[in-house]
Amino acid sequence: MLIDVDEVLGLFMQGFGDFLTTHGLEMRIDRFALFQNIYRPGATEHLEIAQGKALFDSFFAGHCDQIEPAPGAIEALNRLGRHAGILILSNAPADAERLRTAWLKRHGMDHPLILNSGPKGPIAAGLIAQTLQPTAFVDDLLSNLDSVADHCPATTTFQHVADLRLRPFAPRSDRHPRIDDWPQLGEAIEAAIRR
Repeated sequence: MLIDVDEVLGLFMQGFGDFLTTHGLEMRIDRFALFQNIYRPGATEHLEIAQGKALFDSFFAGHCDQIEPAPGAIEALNRLGRHAGILILSNAPADAERLRTAWLKRHGMDHPLILNSGPKGPIAAGLIAQTLQPTAFVDDLLSNLDSVADHCPATTTFQHVADLRLRPFAPRSDRHPRIDDWPQLGEAIEAAIRR
């Protein structure tokens, strides 16, 4: 089973938003985007993308362990971990590995972490090829879900968007069941990997 971190296991937008306030900025969730939701207080135009990316890199380098777990994620993962192998597959900068690993361990999600960049299908295919068991993949981004579905057609894919503010803006696809409630998602994953 492969699971993403940001907006799946952890409330990334909330944590990144808190980080932005320490820089005199604010996160306004008015679209399913990252850098286009960063504003100076009172501004009508979002911060320049390059500045947003620099803040993103700074957050991952020193603060990505300061996000809250998604409601119900820890309990669901603990239940699944009793009879399934779990790998955490996160698109994050390489210098986030230490903090992200510590965050997972601190919250009782002490599973192997694999950092990636770009589409997740190719790396997922390599990992999934190492098991004969049924597999599942959970992410918030359709691009990653599509990539895994294209490279690993036998893997069951699920979309989960943890942040309540993002959910109305997150695009959906009939290709991937969208389950935003972790207890319900945990049951669906269990059914998929026990078939």
